[in-house]
Amino acid sequence: MEYFLKSSGSTSQKPKYTQAPTSVDSDGVKMADTKVETIARLAQWKIENFGPTTPYKRSDPFKIGIWNWHLSVEKNRSMYIRLFPESSRVSKDQPPVARFVLRVTISGSNRRPYVSPIHERLLRTSDDFVCPVDVIFQGRFVIDVEFLDLKICPLSGGEGNSIWPSDCMMKHLATQSTLKSLSRMLDESIHVDVTINTTDGTLQAHKAILSASSPVFHSMFQHNLKEKESSTIDIEDMTTESCTTLLSYLYGTINQEDFWKHRLSLLGAANKYDIIDLKDACEESLIEDINSGNVLERLQEAWLYQLNKLKKGCLMYLLDFGKIYDVRDEMNDFFRLADRELVVEMFQEMLEVWKPT
Repeated sequence: MEYFLKSSGSTSQKPKYTQAPTSVDSDGVKMADTKVETIARLAQWKIENFGPTTPYKRSDPFKIGIWNWHLSVEKNRSMYIRLFPESSRVSKDQPPVARFVLRVTISGSNRRPYVSPIHERLLRTSDDFVCPVDVIFQGRFVIDVEFLDLKICPLSGGEGNSIWPSDCMMKHLATQSTLKSLSRMLDESIHVDVTINTTDGTLQAHKAILSASSPVFHSMFQHNLKEKESSTIDIEDMTTESCTTLLSYLYGTINQEDFWKHRLSLLGAANKYDIIDLKDACEESLIEDINSGNVLERLQEAWLYQLNKLKKGCLMYLLDFGKIYDVRDEMNDFFRLADRELVVEMFQEMLEVWKPT
């Protein structure tokens, strides 16, 4: 149904329209120019007749994303194009934030088309976006809309989520799918080819996963060592439970609770098998909960595994923050059992902190 402008007023007020005659061709057949063609993220509206007798047109609904849309064009001193979602529960509960470009071209003409800047708007009604066009297009012309992105605007506020997968989202989905497959390989023992002997039991795993995660494991299976011949690894300094947690890390399925519970065992394994990222994760975790009850033990671990950040954190906790007075009773045993170089370094730090200013 076509409409024409009844009274030309300011565009700040919504114009009023009355029904206009339907356009017909030379044979008296109605010309349907309200349909919008779509493909991928593009929408194209071919308008057959726009001018003095039909100064307003509105398209039929067309679907892009999860919403139905309308385009409208009107002449009110200038030419204006509107883009808005069809009123529905979807557009009300999940209002779109659209990022798009408009292009207006005269059909069959070499005249330079009008191309809008990139718009990004929250669109709820026809009043949310009105694009003035400097040039008046009349007769037959084409309006193209290219949707660069469509996001669902959260009703509670905040950043919207795109309905179209981005590179990051696709990588995330691929990662999740891979981790799910790896988890099944481990949990269901799919094509396992190596046995791990722990202090209290055995586990099964895959040489390829272990080799890709650790240069030490890779060397075991690459050279003519007993592990290669027997397809067996002895990890006799880990329990079955802690070794299971190590495997869950290597297969990408570890949870925070298990990591926190077994991080000292994981630290030892990470150091032994040269799993650098796990070693770094353990060090960061051990720094987070230094207290008077564990600081001396953490200092020993830092020295043993050459964890400079952890060592610095322990010394700062003891000396800069004066917590050394809270562990006076434990210091004798610490100095008696600790590595001599560590004791010397600790005394040097103490002299540096406590020197007269």
